[in-house]
Amino acid sequence: MYVIGRDETDGDGASEETSDGGGPTAALGRYRARDGSAGARVALDVDRPHAGLVVGKRGSGKSYTLGVVAEGVADAAGLAPVVVDPMGVFDGLAADGGTVHERPRVRADALAPEAWPRLFGLDPAGPVGGLLWRAFAERATLDGARSFVAGSDAERATRRAAANHVDLAASWDAFDPDGLTAADLAGGEPTVLDCSALSEAATNAVCRAVAAGLYDAGVRGTLDRLPWLFVDEAHALFEGVAGPALRTLLTRGRAPGVSLVCATQRPSALPDVAVSQADLLVAHRLTARADIAALDDARPTFLDDEFGSRLPDGVGEALVVDDATESVHPLAVRERRTHHGGASPRASGVAASTGRGDEVESDE
Repeated sequence: MYVIGRDETDGDGASEETSDGGGPTAALGRYRARDGSAGARVALDVDRPHAGLVVGKRGSGKSYTLGVVAEGVADAAGLAPVVVDPMGVFDGLAADGGTVHERPRVRADALAPEAWPRLFGLDPAGPVGGLLWRAFAERATLDGARSFVAGSDAERATRRAAANHVDLAASWDAFDPDGLTAADLAGGEPTVLDCSALSEAATNAVCRAVAAGLYDAGVRGTLDRLPWLFVDEAHALFEGVAGPALRTLLTRGRAPGVSLVCATQRPSALPDVAVSQADLLVAHRLTARADIAALDDARPTFLDDEFGSRLPDGVGEALVVDDATESVHPLAVRERRTHHGGASPRASGVAASTGRGDEVESDE
């Protein structure tokens, strides 16, 4: 078995060609031969922290692959997989005893005060944005921030606007004084944060709080397990208030032992750091020129060919770029053990379930 992401000269000197003595791995799939046949088994190193990126157009298998890696992390001792699930497709990961939070809630003070104006698209130096910043710097809850705003000496219109934004945040039902903490998330079984019922802004707030909380807990050394944060549809979160916390994990997360694996169908919408800092890149099929160009711009020097000429065509096939060993691996991703909810519904399936699956007769 070949272990991707494990340099044979790392740490204890364990060979990249074997899983013996090299720490835990996550089964990923098998090598894909030129004739399409399956070759030797391939796994990912999960003993050390990693920054991973899974890309591919819709239907190519990127979310499925994210679930495959999350399964492998859940199977390894000493690790804590946490999935930010904007589309509600990862509930199956809880089949083996994990937890799904269908409407995850976080503490209001889990967001840094400077994040609150940005959450609403406000200028932090403006009167309303500045008042919100001060309110959440002084108070730990929405009720406390609302009280601070009401008692401030700002102009009436400013107070009213700031209070309306606090009320909007309350309407998202994403904040609670007893909301999830890093310790709540760092159990041994998968934790899925199903954000499909939340707005994009609320999902960003939850992701920001979770990413920052895991990083801070890792720095303090207060967790019993090493967290692995998985983020699907990551382009929407890098663009929002969650972006700074995700960038911190990419650039500084390895030192405190926090891994980040992001998945997106739009690599061109990611910041450059999201591609350049990934030491593991799993690329499924892409057809948009901008998305292929984004990978080419960050192409490592050891990959001579352009990405477009190496990308696979089949669903579930992937090209893995391993920065640790400066190598490239074509493979077929293994089947998941747990249910994957990412398949698109079909009209034929709906018709069959209602007993109306017969062909419609033509009027001609």
